[in-house]
Amino acid sequence: MGLAGLLVLVAPAALPAVESSEVAAGREIAHDVYKGNCLACHRIPGDPKAVTLANIGPPIVQMRERFPDRAQLRMQIWDPTRRNPLSVMPPFGKHRVLTEPEIDLVLNYIYQY
Repeated sequence: MGLAGLLVLVAPAALPAVESSEVAAGREIAHDVYKGNCLACHRIPGDPKAVTLANIGPPIVQMRERFPDRAQLRMQIWDPTRRNPLSVMPPFGKHRVLTEPEIDLVLNYIYQY
């Protein structure tokens, strides 16, 4: 029997979901050192493109469980000092580091993890 006779095709159990353009745009902002720069402080273990050893902030995991109300997570990005006045996380909205649409894109990106 030749090599062709040993070939076994295996269908994947589930095809990966196609990433939306909004999630991709959010990733780009979050990973951009001049914009979100999330990887400076946070690990995002679910994203293989998020390469960092950062441990200043909590890892971006279980976001839906930690923030069942998306508005609460958005406010955390917009101004984390509301929840914790001593936070080292920049208030991305309050200080206009990110625009309102950019904050929404980052929110869409991290809320999937």
